[in-house]
Amino acid sequence: MLIVNFLLTWLVAALSLLLTAYIVPGFAFDSFGTAAIAALILGLVNAFVRPVLFILTLPLTLVTLGLFLFVVNALMLWLVGFLVPGFIVAGFVPALLASVVLTFVSTFLGFFARNTI
Repeated sequence: MLIVNFLLTWLVAALSLLLTAYIVPGFAFDSFGTAAIAALILGLVNAFVRPVLFILTLPLTLVTLGLFLFVVNALMLWLVGFLVPGFIVAGFVPALLASVVLTFVSTFLGFFARNTI
C-alpha cells in the first residue's frame, strides 16, 4: 500500500505541474516524462533544501504571516527548473505565480485523488 500511495502522490504532483504549466505563462514542460522527473526532483528538493531555507527565512515568514513561503516555493521551482532539462521556468515571476497556482492545483487534485481511493 505504501508503494501505491507513493505512486499516486507522484502522479498527482506531475499532473499538478502540467496543469500549472498550462495556466502560467513562462512555466512549461517538453513532455509528461519531463514533468514526472521534475515532480520527483521537486520532492527531493522540498525534502532536503526547503527545510534549510525555511529555517533561514523564518523571521521573514513570521512577519509576512506565512506569505513568504510562496517565495520559498518559487525558489524551489526555479532550482528544479535549472536541474531538469526540458522544464522551463522563464524567471522568478513565473516561478512565483506557478508556486501560488501549484498550491491550489495540487491541493485540489490531492483531495480528489484521496477521495477516490
